[in-house]
Amino acid sequence: MGTPDIDYRLAFENAPVGMVLSRHRTMVDCNARLCEMFGATREALVGQSFRVLYPSVAEFERIGKRMEPILNASGRYADNRMMKRLDGPLRGETFWCHVTGHALNRAAPHEAGIWTFEDLGSRRAGKTADLTPREREVAAHVMQGMTSKQIGKALGISHRTVELHRARLMRKYSASTTAELVQKLLAG
Repeated sequence: MGTPDIDYRLAFENAPVGMVLSRHRTMVDCNARLCEMFGATREALVGQSFRVLYPSVAEFERIGKRMEPILNASGRYADNRMMKRLDGPLRGETFWCHVTGHALNRAAPHEAGIWTFEDLGSRRAGKTADLTPREREVAAHVMQGMTSKQIGKALGISHRTVELHRARLMRKYSASTTAELVQKLLAG
């Protein structure tokens, strides 16, 4: 009893998450869900640097540097981060996104990869637009359950500085506990 041939192109195109094939941090192909998520056509994304999906060039560069040693070590990387919609009615809106990647060559992690993007369901342009790039980075690590010391080490800043950013986040989101902050970051 044979199994039917699997149409991998059809699977890629209809995946429930945004998917991208990349070379040197440039998108070489993407699926319909990614286009929908970022409000752009495939033609507008293919050939572009991932930089266009980030709120700032600085965040694109920082995250690229941070993920390289992890991709070198394991071939995989995942985090929650702020991304930016490119076009459509939500153009310019920032949103929380879970990003997962697999480097096809660990020795040269940005050479070629497969990436998935999941919109974490936030529709709070007002809140996220008010966050600084560093607050967005701290928030992403808080959502992963990291302590201030762990976040400080990951970002190369002191844990006291992290605590200041965490306190500002708690004020901005009217959260009294870290658990409440995480809930509000995820839910909007």
